[in-house]
Amino acid sequence: AFLEGTLESISVDPLGVLRLANRVEVVAGIDEPFLLSANRRLDGWVVGTGNAGRVFAVDQAGQAEILFETEEPEVFAVWADDDGTVYAGSSPGGKVYRYREGELDVLFETGETYVWALRGDDDGNLLIATGTQGKLFVVSADGTGALLYDSDDTHLRTLQPLADGSILAGTAGEGLVLQIQPDGSARTLFDAPAPEVIAFTDDGAGGAYFAAVASEASFVDLARRRTSESAESEGQNGNGNDSDDGDVKVSATGDSPASGSRPAGYRGARSRIYRLGATGEVHNVWKFEEETAYSLLWANDRLWVGTGLQGQLYSFQNDQMVLEKDVDASQIVALAAGASGPSFATTNGASLYRFSPGSEHSGTLTSDVHDAKLASTFGTLHWRGIEPDGSEVRFTLRVGMSANPDSTWTDWSEARRGRAISLDDLARGRYLQWRVELESQNGANPEVHGVEISYLQANQRPEITKIEVLDPGQILVPNNFNPANQAYEPAHPNRDGIFTTLERAEKRDGRSLKTLWKQGFRTLRWTASDPNEDDLEYRLEFRRESDTEGWLEMGEKLDKDRYSFDATVLPDGAYRFRLTASDENANAADQALSANRVSESVVIDHTAPRVVSAAAEGAGLSVVVDDAQNIVREAVASIDAGEWTAVAPIDTLLDARREAIAIEVPDGTTLVLLRLTDAAHNVMTYDLSEYLR
Repeated sequence: AFLEGTLESISVDPLGVLRLANRVEVVAGIDEPFLLSANRRLDGWVVGTGNAGRVFAVDQAGQAEILFETEEPEVFAVWADDDGTVYAGSSPGGKVYRYREGELDVLFETGETYVWALRGDDDGNLLIATGTQGKLFVVSADGTGALLYDSDDTHLRTLQPLADGSILAGTAGEGLVLQIQPDGSARTLFDAPAPEVIAFTDDGAGGAYFAAVASEASFVDLARRRTSESAESEGQNGNGNDSDDGDVKVSATGDSPASGSRPAGYRGARSRIYRLGATGEVHNVWKFEEETAYSLLWANDRLWVGTGLQGQLYSFQNDQMVLEKDVDASQIVALAAGASGPSFATTNGASLYRFSPGSEHSGTLTSDVHDAKLASTFGTLHWRGIEPDGSEVRFTLRVGMSANPDSTWTDWSEARRGRAISLDDLARGRYLQWRVELESQNGANPEVHGVEISYLQANQRPEITKIEVLDPGQILVPNNFNPANQAYEPAHPNRDGIFTTLERAEKRDGRSLKTLWKQGFRTLRWTASDPNEDDLEYRLEFRRESDTEGWLEMGEKLDKDRYSFDATVLPDGAYRFRLTASDENANAADQALSANRVSESVVIDHTAPRVVSAAAEGAGLSVVVDDAQNIVREAVASIDAGEWTAVAPIDTLLDARREAIAIEVPDGTTLVLLRLTDAAHNVMTYDLSEYLR
């Protein structure tokens, strides 16, 4: 949770412990829009920039001077030999410049659009990785160059020479890790799920770490990547470069409009870190869901990772990523070894930083905004940790009702000390933010292991959003309910002849319940919630619809969202039911709140439809039927014990409490049965044989 906040000169270790970070100082600020590459040299650093294509030398004291300026706007790759010679790869244009003893020349023209990486090998040659045709060149000191490898992928993004003379190369497009031999042969060691392999560093044990990214913030834009077939059919421009491919996008705000190397619809993490073992096996090390890895370094017996767009530097310890530094700049694009820790270069705030001995004298963590969900009263802040002599831990807080801190929030409270800090003087608010300041006067480093803040939401009234009454006879039971010897049926009986059969239970709702049918039962079901997420308790009451007061209790202390009851205890008539939801179990008696809601009118009906009159008419019978409470829902007849068949009312629609029905009776009939069912599933069968002519 600490990592969700804003850290200034504070680090978070693998166990989530806050402490003052190792001291980091700004070596130099580069007066250029973008710093794109950096590399160590004997007396400091060499830095490549954009958008004027300048290459700087920065000494240990932080003095920066322009060594030279390329004709092209971006320098994505620099390299410095031990003798002081500086190389720079310019883009777009694909040239490699050499600067030695004050003289500048173009060492090699690749014929490619971009130069992405430069590395020296043990034989004194310069390795050059390019795009947009994904080629690897080897250039000797005299400027003689040769194509060592032509990849099927779009870009060769990064290089790592190995002790056996082979070269690791990472591609952008397919996201491949290749091992290229001195004779130009190659094999794929790994096919990453992300489309871009961006950095290599050794692992101190004969293997290497690498990063694979799929990020909108990548310097490579793969959105318009051409297939080899289209490249062949469209041709290339005069210098051998595809001028409509691989655009580089760098945003001064850190919000890149380019698609970068993240394909449309891609749902994976933006960065993954892998370890390539000495024998070729690949292991997942870590993934960053939102951050983009730009640089890797093995130093001080650990892996360091520079990321963006938040400018965070991590080290990998005890199988955890530890946040070591959070800088204001957007991207940490290069890392180099140093005595106390790595030096690193940032862009979108072009600067060089380095670790120095000891920890920072002070640092601050400003927490993420905590949402209490409702307006709340805040009680006590407790923190756990270590506060050595000569150090100090101070907390300040502020509250508000808007999700983002603005002018309507309270000011930061005065600095507060102590293990248990009372917050009862804070204003009531929904959102809270806390800030801790760590300070050390004598080098003793305080630690914060955990922070807890108690709060009490203002109690809100429960809400009943729905109360409904199921059809007569329907009850809800758990799916594993076994009725045993009780007379439950899956549904109201369905008739395929004069005798009754039962259907299978098919109907279920989404709450692990099933619907059964039991004659004479009614079921109420409701939906209720509490803004405070308190457990609710329910009470049910009833009264006749004609009554205006005097609710009678039928159930209390109910904890489910349904209630089935035997309706045969109520006389025929119309009733209303009232549901009350209360949060009294979760609140003091004087603070408990409740809400109620009245159901629709419910007709209780235990009386079956009756035959009012019957008479022979023509070739059949004319029958009048009615029901006291409900409409007649079904009328079926059986002739001489045959199958039940529907009989039609005179007005063609069975929709009233009183209906006239005509029954056709063939000559010679001796038994006529009429079965009537009302909307409450009350059923009665009548023998009409006596009315036959």
